Amino acid sequence: MKNTELRPSTPIEAFPGVGPQVGRSFRHLGLATAGDLLRHFPMRYEHDRGERTVADLIELCERGESPIAALRVEVASVRHTPRPKPRSEATFEDDTGTVRAVWFHAPWMRQKLHPGAKGVIQGQAKLRGKYLELTNPRWEPEGAVEIAPRSERLRPIYPASEEISSAQIERAMVPALAGLLAQVEDPLPAEYRASRALPPLSECYRRMHAPQDMDEQREARRRLAFEELLLLQLGVMMKKRQMREGAKAASVPVTAAVDARIRSRFPFVFTSEQDRACAEIAGDIAGVIPMNRLLQGDVGSGKTAVALYGMLAAVAAGGQAAIVAPTELLAEQHGASIGRFLAGSDVRVELLTGSLGAAARRAALERIATGESQIAVGTHALLLEGAVFRNLSLAVIDEQHRFGVEQRAAMRAKVARETGEVPHILVMTATPIPRTLSLTVFGDLDVSVIRTRPAGRQPVTTRVVGRDKETEVYTYLRSRIDGGEQCYVVVPAVEESAMGLKDAEGTARALSAGVFAGLRVGVVHGQLARDDRETTMDAFRRGELDVLVATVVIEVGVDVANASLMVVEHADRFGLAQLHQLRGRVGRGERKSLCVFIGEAMTDDARKRLDAIGSTDDGFEIAELDLAIRGPGELFGSRQSGLPPFKVADLMHDMELLRLARRDAKDWIERDGDLSAPEHRLLRRKLMHSYGGALGLADVA
Repeated sequence: MKNTELRPSTPIEAFPGVGPQVGRSFRHLGLATAGDLLRHFPMRYEHDRGERTVADLIELCERGESPIAALRVEVASVRHTPRPKPRSEATFEDDTGTVRAVWFHAPWMRQKLHPGAKGVIQGQAKLRGKYLELTNPRWEPEGAVEIAPRSERLRPIYPASEEISSAQIERAMVPALAGLLAQVEDPLPAEYRASRALPPLSECYRRMHAPQDMDEQREARRRLAFEELLLLQLGVMMKKRQMREGAKAASVPVTAAVDARIRSRFPFVFTSEQDRACAEIAGDIAGVIPMNRLLQGDVGSGKTAVALYGMLAAVAAGGQAAIVAPTELLAEQHGASIGRFLAGSDVRVELLTGSLGAAARRAALERIATGESQIAVGTHALLLEGAVFRNLSLAVIDEQHRFGVEQRAAMRAKVARETGEVPHILVMTATPIPRTLSLTVFGDLDVSVIRTRPAGRQPVTTRVVGRDKETEVYTYLRSRIDGGEQCYVVVPAVEESAMGLKDAEGTARALSAGVFAGLRVGVVHGQLARDDRETTMDAFRRGELDVLVATVVIEVGVDVANASLMVVEHADRFGLAQLHQLRGRVGRGERKSLCVFIGEAMTDDARKRLDAIGSTDDGFEIAELDLAIRGPGELFGSRQSGLPPFKVADLMHDMELLRLARRDAKDWIERDGDLSAPEHRLLRRKLMHSYGGALGLADVA
């Protein structure tokens, strides 16, 4: 294959020395074409000293280096040890000395190494006592490889696999670079690149794969990271513009009389931050531009009351409202709490979940479609199973981090049958979103924040203890339960398993027979039938149960003021945000609350999570710590957000680039809202390819 024949779409099997079998291994890495290969960037670089002698390498090692180099040598002796761990050892010689090499788990070396054979050995050298040694080096017979004498370069080390090594990827990259760089089209106009000191895209690819020095590589990485961030910001800004200009929502005016009537439904006075959030929502829904707002606050800050305020405003204006929850239990809790607030009113609340029977579901969908039910509460069944609204004015999506961008778009697509108007959208989360991520995944949303807790809510005392304190913990909890308090016991498993994790049913039996003997102990988990779950939760809420043993189904939405105690078993197995959510189930009344996390950190990340949960109860601080521990790859990826993850950009370290990209994208979309100008053709095409589907961008150009 000639380099001139290469195209970005050229299959990887067409590369020299690849073929069908090796090609399958490349494809397992996601490298199916020449273009994929070009965009497969090194994860680090090593200094390759080129061809050296044994004496050269000994001198470099004595200076404290661990050089990578190639040696022209002859095999002096070979020894193979098959057991207990397969190992091949060989001694090589050149005119200046000897070097020892060892290969582990490489039985194929038995056929490759023979005394007297000449060739090139290449790898990283270290001194072992007085001896020079290379571990798992590359061996090539004489004439099979060319090396430049005493050349020095930065060797790229690629993300590889057991099937395909970094060296194989590097060999394939040579023809890819030679054949493709001249064909690379740069989506960023030359004038813009110059204003931001950004190298051309083709030069960036060259510098990433074959840099002359690390300064070259850093400049290339900056350009590539900036382009990724800019594309996302352009998509977010374009989406925001299309929503404002291309869709119309029903106006929901909130008069002073309506405001007073809604507030009279709540048995408490809103905090100043709740008041501000309500005012922001009322201001948005009064217009015909669709609201697209994120309501975020810590656990127990009163977000649901604010969302209900908006929903009742929609109903008061003659429309419908819907709230979508990620779990049936949370949907049931929302339905029950909204029902309590609306007791005695003419507003009908419809609960729509996956566990409804077919007949009941049909009847519920019919009442929603005719407008007989003004408020719909449900799980993703509302999104995916054909719910049609007569006049949906406001859609609330709870626990936004559980839903992707596509679900938000699906809810927006629930247009009113009679008017064709799209609903206003309010998304809310009790897992505060780190500032970094709020500029990316949620960059198209206006944000309302509630930081303070309602009056009467008590801070929660937190303790993190090891398994050796278990008896002491439960004995203390028993004394407080005997004093009239209620307690949650959270376990990670529903059923007993070989992993040794505590399960709900087994833990309830053990506690009832032991330290909690004589107490009323209930169990709730996701595998229970909905009626059984509701019965148990209602009994706990009414104080008819002293202890509720539960899985993480109680993570969000459960509000029992008298439940002031919690113990979380195997706390090291839960995520940091999840631990904080669980802790938020207590501290909802006027009693002094306690949450005890029992766990043994077996990994560094687990230790960091337990340290973090014990150090603060501020959800905003927890969110930043979670980002630092897990990294943005976990929090910002296709599963969480519906968007493809970045290849180069690192949100932990590229915040300044993100701010610059956001500023530039805003200016760009203000000048050319759909990137339809001729000079933006390539940029638009790349944006649509990268984010068009995930963001639901309308391709109107």
